[in-house]
Amino acid sequence: MSKLEAALILGSGPDALQAQEFPVDMFEKRVAINNAWRVRDDWNYLIHPDDFPADRWPSVAETAGKHIITSADYVPLQNRFGGFVYAGGTMAFTAGYWALAALKPKIMGFFGCDMVYSDAQTHFYGQGTADPLRDDISLQSLEAKSARMMIMATLNGSLCVNLTANKETRLVFPKVSVEELAKWSEPDRADALEKLTASIDSATVDKVLAAEKHLNYFVESGEYWKVQDKFDAAKLREIDEMWLNASGV
Repeated sequence: MSKLEAALILGSGPDALQAQEFPVDMFEKRVAINNAWRVRDDWNYLIHPDDFPADRWPSVAETAGKHIITSADYVPLQNRFGGFVYAGGTMAFTAGYWALAALKPKIMGFFGCDMVYSDAQTHFYGQGTADPLRDDISLQSLEAKSARMMIMATLNGSLCVNLTANKETRLVFPKVSVEELAKWSEPDRADALEKLTASIDSATVDKVLAAEKHLNYFVESGEYWKVQDKFDAAKLREIDEMWLNASGV
């Protein structure tokens, strides 16, 4: 498969270091989330929240010819897809929506983004903060938020796949091994996207998008946590359930 068709979305899960073995020409665009820029040095984009500690940033030399994506870049683009309350306020999803809007890839391959944590090792570098597990009204169901991400990508002609070999994951994307993906042709990609599209309940998608619009839980600044007392958690759980139903998982 030509590297022009796929973007790698690389997180900091315990298995992230395996991405060092991915073929160098497999992904045209490589998006590292937070500390994942340390995994391989050929990343194109580093995306991180405003509170990402400065002592974890790459050096000036390490960013030469590359792009740092901050909230000034990703908030306006994620807002195109309904904003953070509906999309889920953690960087795996933010990176996905940003890449979908900015890079327009035909495939988004997620790796190190399973958001399954153990006491022994939470991240490839050891123990870290399990950001998606914090008490956050937008993250009541990581599965539902991943279903939404997958469906929104599908509606925009992009196929989300999970490249992990892990049995446990919070992502509901189809699993495809790196070895298998490397063999795909454009017809293979188109066929996979068509099958996924056919499995999605479009009527439920229409209903849940209308429900989101009706609730109007939209915060243009992206700083939803400052006003989250205005949001009804039960209504957001209903939204989550609709996305899961639409995805068929």
